[in-house]
Amino acid sequence: MSIHSKKIVVGMSGGVDSSMALVLLKEQGWQPIGVSLKYATWKSQCLNQCLEVELPNIENVCCNAESFKIARDVCKKLNVPYYIVDVSKNFQEKVINYFISELKNFKTPNPCVICNRHLKFQKLFEFAKKHKIKYVATGHYARLRRKILNSKLQIPNKFKTKNKIQNIKYELLTAKDKKKDQTYSLSFLPQKWLKYIVFPLGNYTKTEVYKMAEQKDFKIFLKKKQSQDFCFAPNKLMKDFLKQEIGEKHGLIKDTEGKILGKHQGLHFYTIGQRKGIKLPNGPYFVIKIDIPNNILIVTKDEKKLYRKEILLSPFHFISNQSYEAKSRKIYKLHVKAKIRYRQSSDSAIIILLSSKKAKIIFDKPQRAITPGQFVVFYKRNVCLGGGKIINNN
Repeated sequence: MSIHSKKIVVGMSGGVDSSMALVLLKEQGWQPIGVSLKYATWKSQCLNQCLEVELPNIENVCCNAESFKIARDVCKKLNVPYYIVDVSKNFQEKVINYFISELKNFKTPNPCVICNRHLKFQKLFEFAKKHKIKYVATGHYARLRRKILNSKLQIPNKFKTKNKIQNIKYELLTAKDKKKDQTYSLSFLPQKWLKYIVFPLGNYTKTEVYKMAEQKDFKIFLKKKQSQDFCFAPNKLMKDFLKQEIGEKHGLIKDTEGKILGKHQGLHFYTIGQRKGIKLPNGPYFVIKIDIPNNILIVTKDEKKLYRKEILLSPFHFISNQSYEAKSRKIYKLHVKAKIRYRQSSDSAIIILLSSKKAKIIFDKPQRAITPGQFVVFYKRNVCLGGGKIINNN
């Protein structure tokens, strides 16, 4: 089938990335259909009244009237059909409830990883299927490659399940722009989707995308600031979000020797390695441990104590769709590069497969502030192999 006869659903956030992805697809001969997903947004309580949070004029803030208008105008300018799909109920269940649940269990959530896997792409593919369309595109900075699975990366037969493993696989590759690469948040996408996903911006830098917007006369994006906020609540209101959704539970702040230094409002306001918000004199102090049974926040002045090498992961996911099992006393090891945060360079490590659901990763170099609830993502050169959820920081 010629590319000129292929329709494709394009996720539209109202930002420059998804808009320029749409432009590129149109120029390449695709027949794009713009789709904005309407997420649930947090509502704050003020003077016992429920008032919707006003989101600032920044790029990639989705789900407000302005972002929908921009997305609609971009589609209209390019003569592309445009739809808004209300997924607010699902977003509340899959993303916001997950976010709150993790915090209640004193873990640090990553809603982008969860949203991409369990909501955003799922809903775009559902829309595509409903309209008899195979392909989905987004403005993520990542690339894809179709190839025969490299035998060097295959797990020996004794570690595979009985399921038939296909030779043709789709690999998730890092983007040209290493600073904007988004494979970290895409690391849990399943193999079955990759065949039908297109990432038009994978071979572009952010600077080139802005230049494209200027050349194509989309100058509105040159005036918008880049957002680093969660899509459902701005970072500056996160403390209010936590107070309203989880509440406060005051307790003691102690140092590693057990000396009482002060009081905290609730352990869910803190994460391992955090410095801001502790508000103790003679600092800086860093959160080194969260003592849940005793509701004690343990801090240290010695930042070196925050570094660890070993991490337990559960669950873990490999994009190649391989299933792994550790049998008998023999444990399979995989040499990789890995990182524990999105904006971080990767370091050499070994993944030890303990079972089909649990793995251990050991870094060559100690990593700062390993945080339960966050994700470790692993790579082989420029190939994102997958990721795993941190369940401890020992």
